[in-house]
Amino acid sequence: MIYIVFGLSLLVAALDYLIKILVMNNLKPVGSLTVIPGLFSLTYVENRGAAFGMLSNARWVFILFTILVIIALIYVVIKKRIESKLFNAAVILIIGGGIGNLIDRIFYGYVVDYLSVSFFPPVCNFADYCVTVGAALMVIYLLFFSDMFEKKDRKNG
Repeated sequence: MIYIVFGLSLLVAALDYLIKILVMNNLKPVGSLTVIPGLFSLTYVENRGAAFGMLSNARWVFILFTILVIIALIYVVIKKRIESKLFNAAVILIIGGGIGNLIDRIFYGYVVDYLSVSFFPPVCNFADYCVTVGAALMVIYLLFFSDMFEKKDRKNG
């Protein structure tokens, strides 16, 4: 299972990289392309910060944080060998998306964003959505399917 998790994580990162290459080659020259008027467009943005442009130009902070999170998740996957499909899906998305944006930060100094929806102002990318969905799945796993909190309650009770 470990190899599947790491292999799929790399596949997510490779897909993100491929999409970003297409975006840089085809969307960057035009800037923006409306896909669904009033709802969805592709807009080229070089994001030097985090979500909503926070911590702009803190490149090395993001690089270090991403590396630490990826290392922590790899450690958990190897040491705990959790067989939950929900947990492993979360890890795949977080690691894959993290690597995708890490590549951008290391090689370009910014993250290439391109997905723009009218009801969510920041422009994002595939890796951002992978990390976000992965984090949400991880929270669901930890709250509802992990025995992490039960063991803590037993000690207190």
